[in-house]
Amino acid sequence: MFNQADLIKIRRHLHQIPELALHETQTHAYLQQVVQSLPQTWLTIKQPAVLPTALLVKVHGTAAKRVIGYRADIDALPVTEATGLPFSSTHPGVAHACGHDMHMTVALGVLSYFAEHQPQDDLLFFFQPAEEAEYGGKRAYDAGVFTGDWHVDEFYGLHDRPDLPAGAIGCTNGTLFAGTTEINIDFIGQGGHAAFPQNANDAVVAAAYFVTQVQSIISRNVAPTDSAVITLGKLQAGTIRNVIADHARIEGTLRGFTQDAISFLQQRIRTVAQGVATSCGCQVEVALNQGGYYPVENDPALTAAFIAYMQAQPDVNFIETPGVMTGEDFGYLLNKIPGTMFWLGVNDDHELHSAQLSPDEAALSRGVKAITGFLAHRMQA
Repeated sequence: MFNQADLIKIRRHLHQIPELALHETQTHAYLQQVVQSLPQTWLTIKQPAVLPTALLVKVHGTAAKRVIGYRADIDALPVTEATGLPFSSTHPGVAHACGHDMHMTVALGVLSYFAEHQPQDDLLFFFQPAEEAEYGGKRAYDAGVFTGDWHVDEFYGLHDRPDLPAGAIGCTNGTLFAGTTEINIDFIGQGGHAAFPQNANDAVVAAAYFVTQVQSIISRNVAPTDSAVITLGKLQAGTIRNVIADHARIEGTLRGFTQDAISFLQQRIRTVAQGVATSCGCQVEVALNQGGYYPVENDPALTAAFIAYMQAQPDVNFIETPGVMTGEDFGYLLNKIPGTMFWLGVNDDHELHSAQLSPDEAALSRGVKAITGFLAHRMQA
């Protein structure tokens, strides 16, 4: 089993070779190298052709009643690292600014334990590409990766969290992460001279009406006790001050805590956009892309058991954490397979996705111990 020094060495190597979604070739090769260094007696390795940078490792149990899945995401972000660490990213413009190097390392630590201590149930470790973009979880599930001998009965996974103490476990029974949808709206009008607005249909005016009216969706269509966000972060229109624009593009994001809520809000956005276009004499094109970023809705029974175990451990610092509006594509897998996502505290002053994110490596061995303990406990149920 990997000790703390082993875990730090692995994490720092992974930290230096960050790669973007669906291009994690070096990362994949290193993960495979580490896995193959472990005792292979109970292990089976699979590299799905439909997702070449993914890696699945099955640990065969002694008397399996179920297959317990454990997922770790492996991709990085298009961020230039600014930590000044001696093991900083060697790939210009790419960094593990969301801590997926920590995720992978903890998963390898858990795997190393069960490679030496055969579990009772089967365990399936899923090293997943493309979480930050291109929704690798959905790609894997929809391609049938988790079928036949590689099916999963329940799934677990973590995300590091800078504002929790190193090694702390955070969770909630309910939605941990919001589901997200990319919003792209194009208003197409009729351009013209600024002096003759009666001969044009101003796309800027349509866009302005949409930006203001869409705010009423949250304030008037969502119950005050519920949570949802619509943020329109980009608006582009026009070329010069005295020409009426014939095109305006709006880009934004929608976030909600349940898939039903997101589906409803998506329809309201379409309705408002069409209404504005009709009233302004414009055409509108609405593209809403959710991909695999469903809400991370933790299974009630499995999560209650997870929380009860963590609370009962004297050496685990368990913290109840409410849901947040950030997105995670593990939500798609939890929409199809029951399971639980939880936080691992990494004690850093910088936010996730920050170029200066520098997780506390003390979290590694503490996380491994807490998770191996829970999985062994779960197998007794």
